[in-house]
Amino acid sequence: MRTTPEGARGSTPPTELVSERRDSAALVDRVVHWLDDAKAEDVVVIDLKGKTSIGDFMLIATGRSDRHVNAVAEQLLRNLKDAGCERVRVEGQPQCDWVLIDTGDIIVHVFQPEIRGFYNLEKMWSAHSGAEPTAH
Repeated sequence: MRTTPEGARGSTPPTELVSERRDSAALVDRVVHWLDDAKAEDVVVIDLKGKTSIGDFMLIATGRSDRHVNAVAEQLLRNLKDAGCERVRVEGQPQCDWVLIDTGDIIVHVFQPEIRGFYNLEKMWSAHSGAEPTAH
């Protein structure tokens, strides 16, 4: 569930909000594990809670080539589906220089190294949030 620009979540009871946050954090841990299993490199987790309405977490990872980026993305999509994540949106395939996977609460970017360096999302979001991203 996404927050509105004002930070409200409609009629969702507060206890459900806490549960959703806990579920997002637990899923982030699983996604980090799945990225590691797929041999993704330099995985970084950025906590977005309270900073933006686009999601709760952003994960950034690197694949060594377009084939590796595609393999990482495909494996992650398969694991998300097996975990019951519905309505996952994907952009960037078949080029695979940058694949974005959006679960709603978690956004995962899988880059080729030169593309990751060019866009430097870690720096942009660290400056925006005032906090350093967490490397895994």
